[in-house]
Amino acid sequence: MTIKVLLADDQALVRAGFRSLLARSRDITVVGEASDGDEAVRLAASTRPDVILMDIRMPGTDGITATKRIITGTAAPGCRVIILTTFDTDEHVFAALRAGASGFLTKEVEPAELRRAVAAVADGDALLSPGVTRRVIEQFAHRQDLTPGAGQRLTVLTSRELETVKLVALGLSNHEIAERLVISPLTAKTHITRAIAKLDVRDRVQLVILAYESGLVRPGT
Repeated sequence: MTIKVLLADDQALVRAGFRSLLARSRDITVVGEASDGDEAVRLAASTRPDVILMDIRMPGTDGITATKRIITGTAAPGCRVIILTTFDTDEHVFAALRAGASGFLTKEVEPAELRRAVAAVADGDALLSPGVTRRVIEQFAHRQDLTPGAGQRLTVLTSRELETVKLVALGLSNHEIAERLVISPLTAKTHITRAIAKLDVRDRVQLVILAYESGLVRPGT
């Protein structure tokens, strides 16, 4: 099955670079290029991509607004967004994740990592590298106020599921969670899947965000 990718970045050279990197995979095809958020929304509707590589800072409609419109709209059902960021300087990553993005990549991503990331997100996984997760979430989460009612939502979880969610939010991988809780990686994944279903969140990224918004995990813990 070929993975259809839409590139959204205001710099033509950046788009050309990503197109070239993705072209090395026979399982990935670039179906369009957008130079701003409005164009990204339009092309998402017409090309129905599986994955969009979305820059945050673009003229006119930015990547955050475009992501929210695409994820909450009905024109491109099932489409998932990976945010492209300069990482250390971009203060809007967390807002983009809250808007519905499935993960993030730096623009200096290695070719093989880029292709693996696109394939993983297209397959329904959230792109949360354990080391990157904690750094990004902690950097931005302390600027967010606790969301009223977010803590109450967690009461549907079992104690083990709640413990698993906390470890996910701390940036641990399934294998690391399994080691910490003395369970198998498959069991850890099952707990995460059940938590996602019970909390009615889209993916692992949204699970992490809820953990911070509810106060289950706080930056620096």
